[in-house]
Amino acid sequence: MRAKFFTFILIFGATFAVGATLATPAAAANGDDELTDRDQIVMNGRLIVAQDETVDTAVLFHGSATIDGTVTKSLVVFDGPTEISGHVQQDVFVFNGPVTVLSGAQIDGDLVTSETPTVEQGATVTGDQQRVSTRFDAGAVGVASRFAWWLGYSVSTLFLGLLLLLIGPALDTAIVRAIRERMGASIGWGALVFFLLPIVAVLLLVIVVALPLGLFMLLALGLLYTVGYVVGAHAVGRLLVKQPTSRFLAFLAGWAILRAIGLIPVLGGLVWVLASIVGLGVLWVASRRTAVEPVQTQALPPAPSPG
Repeated sequence: MRAKFFTFILIFGATFAVGATLATPAAAANGDDELTDRDQIVMNGRLIVAQDETVDTAVLFHGSATIDGTVTKSLVVFDGPTEISGHVQQDVFVFNGPVTVLSGAQIDGDLVTSETPTVEQGATVTGDQQRVSTRFDAGAVGVASRFAWWLGYSVSTLFLGLLLLLIGPALDTAIVRAIRERMGASIGWGALVFFLLPIVAVLLLVIVVALPLGLFMLLALGLLYTVGYVVGAHAVGRLLVKQPTSRFLAFLAGWAILRAIGLIPVLGGLVWVLASIVGLGVLWVASRRTAVEPVQTQALPPAPSPG
């Protein structure tokens, strides 16, 4: 039953992640910050907009793009050949790969490419034809950059969490005891650490002799918060996957859920803060508990009586 439950959690997390991708915040060229269910994002493969199909933002990381229909926002291709015979109502960005604009195609914005594009007679490009080296519109690639950041942070936290559990197997037991016996204290101490450390670091920057320490504290906050987030993910996993199930499976369950929620605008940021606070608090409570616990000494057997 536990194996089936864990499989369900992972499938749910993966499905939620794919679906939530269409709800991530984006910075399109027209200032619209929300994606719709008509946006199309392809990580690896073929990006195809059929002749009678209409999509909003179209993004391809690697593969090939064929646009026969209508793209109401921008088309962004990071790597791969691009062929356009339909209508792109904003800009076209191709960072690597050949570009062919067929006769009858229409691009209302700029055509920005890394190679000289082939624009057939009868094709319409309303804006300018530019090279990537002369223009880089970060707003037009907001969808891709934010998704890339989410993907990179997901992989980083996955490796960090597995590494912590590998080198510190006792961490799992400490987390379970903290959330079971002192959950309120964990949240309170975590919030104190989360919000107090940046204030202390800024105050140290004001003191000339303590400026290096304040600077190092500010630089270390990212890693510290990420460690807290990873521990918080493990705590969430342990609420669902009880002992004695593998600590790695528990962490993967919590990590998958939190990273899926991380794709949702606003809510993802709030959950990141809460998970970091819980994780930092759990670490604090676990460390204090270890410090105050008396060392258990094994009683020596009585000495044998003489004769």
